[in-house]
Amino acid sequence: MSTFDHVRHEQDYVGAVQIPVDKLYGVNSVRGFENLSVSPLTIAHYPAFRDAFAQCKWAAALANLDSGVLGSAQAEAIVLACKDVIDGHCDDSLIVDLLEGSGGTSTNMNFNEVIANRAQIFMGHPAGSYEVVHPNDHVNCSQSTNDVYPAALKIATYTMLGGLIAEVEKLAVQFDGKAEQFADILHLGRTCLQDAQPMRLGQLFSGYASLTHRLATELVAVRDKLRTLPLGGTAIGTGFGAPAPYRAAAYRHLSSITGVQYLAPSNPFDAMQNMDVFSRVSAELRTCSASLAKIAADLTVLSSGPVAGLGELKLPEAQAGSSIMPGKVNPVLPMAMIQLSFAVIGNDVAVAQAVQYGQLEINHFEPVVASRVFDSIALLTQGIQRFREKCIAGIVADEARNRQHLTDSMAVATALVPKLGYAKVSKLARQSVNEGRSLLAIMQESQVMTEAEAMAAIEKASHPVFGA
Repeated sequence: MSTFDHVRHEQDYVGAVQIPVDKLYGVNSVRGFENLSVSPLTIAHYPAFRDAFAQCKWAAALANLDSGVLGSAQAEAIVLACKDVIDGHCDDSLIVDLLEGSGGTSTNMNFNEVIANRAQIFMGHPAGSYEVVHPNDHVNCSQSTNDVYPAALKIATYTMLGGLIAEVEKLAVQFDGKAEQFADILHLGRTCLQDAQPMRLGQLFSGYASLTHRLATELVAVRDKLRTLPLGGTAIGTGFGAPAPYRAAAYRHLSSITGVQYLAPSNPFDAMQNMDVFSRVSAELRTCSASLAKIAADLTVLSSGPVAGLGELKLPEAQAGSSIMPGKVNPVLPMAMIQLSFAVIGNDVAVAQAVQYGQLEINHFEPVVASRVFDSIALLTQGIQRFREKCIAGIVADEARNRQHLTDSMAVATALVPKLGYAKVSKLARQSVNEGRSLLAIMQESQVMTEAEAMAAIEKASHPVFGA
């Protein structure tokens, strides 16, 4: 048996290529693979993106059937092929790089060829012949890369954000629980890393909870902006090449297929020209990562030690912290969360550049937007899950140490001002610092106030003065 028995041949204006007979891609996919492979990820790497493209092709086939430009057998075979793609059966034929630089054409053609060849096989014809289902004439009918790619990008991002939002909401609930758990623990509040005022440890965690709930709310809001798609605009927004009934039918079928009410844009030219929604999406991802990194940094400081640091919190011991220092345990989960934020912030810069450099009727830098936005969502979704499960859930407070740091600090002076006055308390506080002794001890020794009276004032100061 010769080598040629295992390959089929396809040709374009550049020349002929050999394609393994068990693969569903075609010559355009090969060109994209050969010319534009620069990263380790293919367009099948993120299932949400793969599925979104197939869903667009599925909806298009049904809309084309409704519009009378596809036969029922062709449409049915294309739908079956799209379902195969969604089920992951064609991943090894989706070979184009996610970061390809053809403005999305190589990606679109890879899907077109795979779906066409799978449909051909369903109809009893060999792959590569394109006798009854052609990648351009049938699978890509009434479409352009310029409307399908950004539509699939929005659908995939919408889907992926659902998982991230769920993780952020779970983290917020976890912080709610910690706020309640630590509600009665006296804690030394700090500003500029200096002793400041008495508070409760639970109040600190309630702030984390409130922030995280807000992050989830903002992600929900920006996610909803992704439901407006450019599908139906074809190359530049005019809809040229698609029959009049196509667009409405495509959205109707797409909403049925996905279970999400996707919408046509009020201005199709705006929808083709601009990707500002991804600036907003990426900005929320950046804000989420930076906000959680701030919390992670707080936890790193509050758990520092165990002897020479603050040691007010004990984080779960995840793993050994040093290859040379025995017994050392590092705050690896908070550190990972902080490092993750660096990557997401970098991704946001790339997205901003790509959005800015769209030209005239389209933006041909969508692949880098896809690559960076998907990366940010995946990093945050996975990172937050581990942060929540392996770190936040197991945080324990050292109540005695929290209390000692507060009572030994001159920060209790603020709580005593209402009774003794600023000038007198300030003098005692400086004495405490200069002598290295507890302010409470100095006050009791000077018979200014008993320790019981001072603690009562501290307890009062650690409760909010504003109403509910």
